[in-house]
Amino acid sequence: MLSGRRLDILDPSPLDIEIEDIAHGLARVARWNGQTRSRYAYSVAEHCVAVEAIAVHLKPSLSPQMRLAALLHDAPEYVIGDMVSPFKAALGSGYKAIEQRLEEAIHVRFGLPPKLSPGEHRLIKRADRLCAWFEATQIAGFSKTEAKKYFLQPPAGLHMDITPVSIKTAQAAFLARFHKLYMQKSAP
Repeated sequence: MLSGRRLDILDPSPLDIEIEDIAHGLARVARWNGQTRSRYAYSVAEHCVAVEAIAVHLKPSLSPQMRLAALLHDAPEYVIGDMVSPFKAALGSGYKAIEQRLEEAIHVRFGLPPKLSPGEHRLIKRADRLCAWFEATQIAGFSKTEAKKYFLQPPAGLHMDITPVSIKTAQAAFLARFHKLYMQKSAP
C-alpha cells in the first residue's frame, strides 16, 4: 500500500489497514468497468458516499456507526477491485471468502462489528441496489424500463444525481465523509 503497509489479502490484519489507502484505491476503481457516459469514470469512492446518503434517507435514525458501515460497504474493493455481480457469482465462494475477510478486518480496524446484523446488512444492500438504479439510468446507458429488470427502483421521494468527478475530488469527498462519521461514531 502507498502508506507503506503490507496487506496480506488472504489473511488481512486490521493493523495493516489505513483509511488513506482505502480512499486512494476506491477513488481509482471505476464502477461499471468504466463504461459510463461521463467525462470521468464513476469511482467506487463516489458510490460509497452515495450509498451512505441513501441509507440515511431510508432510515433517518441510522446511527453514526451504521452510517460508517454503509460508507465502507465496498471498502474491500480498494485491493480486489470492483467486478460486476455476474462475474463475482461465477468466481464462487473463494472470492466471497476473501472479500469477507477483508471486510471484517476493515470493520475491526475502524471500530465496527466484524459482521453486521442481518437487518443492518439488508438496509445497506438495499441502499446499494438503489444507488445502482441511479447509476444505471443516469450514466450507464440503461433505460428505466431496462433498469427495472436488474435493479431496485427507488421509492417516490428518493432522487440522487450521479455526476462523476475527478479522482482527487472523489478521494477527498470520501475521506471527508469518513472522518466526519468516524468522529461522530467515537463521540460519547
